[in-house]
Amino acid sequence: MRVGIYGGTFSPIHNGHVAAALAFMEQMWLDLLFVVPTGQSPHKQMSNGATASDRLNMCRLAFEGHEGIIVSDTEIKRNGKSYTVDTLREFYREDDRLFMLCGTDMMLSLDSWYQPQEIFRLCYPVYIRREDDEETKKRLIEKNAEYKKKYGKIVTRINAPAVVISSEEIRKKIKEGQSIHGLVPEKVEEYIYKQGLYL
Repeated sequence: MRVGIYGGTFSPIHNGHVAAALAFMEQMWLDLLFVVPTGQSPHKQMSNGATASDRLNMCRLAFEGHEGIIVSDTEIKRNGKSYTVDTLREFYREDDRLFMLCGTDMMLSLDSWYQPQEIFRLCYPVYIRREDDEETKKRLIEKNAEYKKKYGKIVTRINAPAVVISSEEIRKKIKEGQSIHGLVPEKVEEYIYKQGLYL
């Protein structure tokens, strides 16, 4: 089986995340895609205004009805810092091919993550771009050459139109009383207002 992992804080999950997940599933011919909201991320401080349970619920609402996409609480249930390599070990199966989706910034820093050699052994990293500047493109090519030399694998690019939305921007809009309609799935929008998140 071809299995995908898409992790993130998802606070809140937005239409850009959903578009990236669907493009990942389609272009990597995935049989299953696990969306994994982070527990205690070692890379960033958790955003105020939403509990782990809220982020999990929002992800479930965002992917409701999408066949083959499963929202997993594996990192949220794990105590302590949540490292990518631990999550990959949980999902790794000898007979399956495991793919992991990341953004441009993550792709460029993969070799600084905890146990990068093991990450490349366990999965095939895939990235999606949110921007389209020449300088970043050059850095991505150079980094891929490094990864090929160090780990024997390159990071595949997903071709999808960039959806320029950020969770930070959405939280700011909510705090300022601006509309977020069209930025997040409708059921997620309803949940945010019903629970009074990010105010």
